[in-house]
This record gives sequence, C-alpha cells and structure tokens, in this order.
Amino acid sequence: MGALSHIRVLDLTRVLAGPWCAQTLADFGADVIKIERPETGDDTRHWGPPYLKTPDGEDTREAAYYLAANRNKRSVTVDIATSEGQRIVRELAAQSDVVLENYKAGQLKKYGLDYESLKAVKPDIVYCSVTGFGQTGPYASRAGYDFIVQGIGGFMSITGERDGQPGGGPQKAGVAIADLMTGMYATIGVLTALAHRDRTGEGQYIDMALLDVQVAMLANMNTNFLASGKPPVRWGNAHPNIVPYQTFQTSDGWIIVAVGNDGQFRKFVEVGGRADLADDARFAANPSRVRNRDTLVPILADMVRGKGKHEWIAELEAAGVPCGPINDLGEVFEDPQVLARKMQIDLPHPTGGSVKLVASPIKMSATPPEARTAPPLLGEHTSSVLADVLGYDEATIARLRESKAI
Repeated sequence: MGALSHIRVLDLTRVLAGPWCAQTLADFGADVIKIERPETGDDTRHWGPPYLKTPDGEDTREAAYYLAANRNKRSVTVDIATSEGQRIVRELAAQSDVVLENYKAGQLKKYGLDYESLKAVKPDIVYCSVTGFGQTGPYASRAGYDFIVQGIGGFMSITGERDGQPGGGPQKAGVAIADLMTGMYATIGVLTALAHRDRTGEGQYIDMALLDVQVAMLANMNTNFLASGKPPVRWGNAHPNIVPYQTFQTSDGWIIVAVGNDGQFRKFVEVGGRADLADDARFAANPSRVRNRDTLVPILADMVRGKGKHEWIAELEAAGVPCGPINDLGEVFEDPQVLARKMQIDLPHPTGGSVKLVASPIKMSATPPEARTAPPLLGEHTSSVLADVLGYDEATIARLRESKAI
C-alpha cells in the first residue's frame, strides 16, 4: 500500500519521458495502466540489443531500454484508431485520476482523447501532455527528440571539450537528459495537480515540453548569462574558476580531483611528491593557478600518471583532498556505497527468469517506493484490466480481440 495506491494513472506515453514519469508514480503505489498498440507496443520494446534473456540464455522480445522505464505497470493493448478502442480509453479515463500522453500536439483530438474530451467524462481529471516543444509557439507541431533538444536548449554549447583542444566541440550527454528531466518535472506537476484536486475538486491540464525543461535545468549557467550577457562556453572536464578541478589520467585509469582551496592544493601536490608547486608564486593561490593553468595542468598531469587510480584515491582521501574514480558501470554496481544503498534490484519476470533493474533513488522512512512487478509483457493485462476495471465479460473481450480493437 504505497503513498499513491489510491491513484490510477492511464498511461498513453511511449519511449522515455512519459514512461519515466509513470514509473515514478507507480513506484509509490499508483495503479498505472499502460496503453500500447496491439502487436508492436511501445517503440522501445524493440530498441535492442541487448534484450532480457530467458533462464536458458535465449533473447526475449524485451529490450533493456524498455525495461528501464516500465516496472510496476499493467500493459493493455488498444488500437486507438478504432472507435471501440477510443471508447475503451474513454471508459478507462473515467475510472482514472491521471492521464499521461506524449502524442504530437493536437493529435489525440481527432480520436476524442484530448483533454477537453476526457474532461467531459471525468471533470476532475489531471491530464499531462509531454511533447518536444509544448502546445504553443512556432515549434509546437515539430517532433521533439532529446538529442535535438539538447542542442536547441543550449546544453551542448556548455558540454564537451574546449574549442581548440583535441576532441573539442559540442557534446550531448550520455543519457537522454531532456527526456529524463521532463519525466521528473512531469511527476512534480502531476503530484501538485493532484494535491490541488484533493483540496478543491478541480482537475487541470499540464503542458510539459522537453525544450522548456532543457532551458530550465541549465540553472546557474542561465543566470551567469542573464547577469553578464556573455554566453558560457565549454570547459570539458575543467572548471572555469577553479584549478585544479578536473579529471586526470593515472597509470591505470582516470580520477577526478576537485581542489576547492589553497590548502587542499598543497596536500594534493605533497601526495604527488611535488610540494614545491605549492610554494611557486604562479600556483600558490587559486587566482594565480587559474591564470597559469596552461602551465600548471601539464605538470600535474605528469605527476598523476606516476601512480594507479586506487593508490591516488586512497592517499588523497587520507589527506582530505576531494577526489573520486571515474567508474564504468561494471565498477558502479560493485561499488560498496552503491551496494550498501541497494541500488540494484532483481524482480521475477513472466518469462520464468528474473530481470535486473535499478532501484528508485528516493529513500523515505514512512512511504518508501517499492518495486513490485517487472515491466509487463505486451498486453499481459488486457483481459484482466477490461474485466476488473470496466466489468467486461469474456464474450465482449473475445469480440474485441476478434475485431482487433485490442
């Protein structure tokens, strides 16, 4: 019985931003009914390899990408292009608290599944639309892809190695950050709208755009520009105002050294056997180090290459110098802190095996999130949802299957 176990979410979203929001709500107990296209389902089911394997080591049809964003949900296949499919979705909406969708702006209106249409059957519905560019503005009709939004929204102008350096130029993030952050902001919007509904009885419409979120999440970089009128630039793994505050290559890997003051700099170079650098007027104070970074950083790089990363981490931590390794994901899931925080979970899967997933990072004392069920097979719950939620009998469900409405 999670904190949101009294909430039902009708999830018409696909790919990542919308499903990420729905999964977060589901982790806290919401009954999430995922509507998918018959036969094909969510696009990400096919975005592989890699795929989940059966106990015999054979690939299933469940792509790892899909598994990342769809636990704790029930899958119902409905063809919303048919009149019967549209009726089913409207009936499910009437029994739901929240509708999530990420179709192109205005696309669901032709099916009678837009906000105004569903509000007519459920006046207090909370309806959240997720698109690339929102419901208004000159880009509203465009398809929105995370990669493109990272570019348009300014993220790639501040991400990547410095221009003029080897490998310099714009760089996207390693994950779809605009999608993921939009999913999180959408979760906040939905929960806020539900709180308002519970106080007033009034539902509302939520218009979420990837571009809006990408712009908003640049945080201090935005205000740096707004205050100065000067667009920030790429600094790679270095810091524009602090030296050394960057990555260094050791004899067997990479580490991060984040020197925050002159005392930490002295400890850093003492550990490296170069205490003389802390007494050099060019490097003794941070402003001087920033001005002379092009001289200092190559010296430090040579110093760091003299030891392995684990030796550096141990000695710098003992000296009180902020540092850390750059782990690959194999190392991440073996890290003692990650293990202690139980960030990997294993759930039984309908294929007969189990699926390894990443736990919710939200830790709560009274109403913690819970991973109850694995991401569903396509249409796994169609019959049970239509029977239990809408009261359809077996003959009606069989007729709908025959007509390919489900």
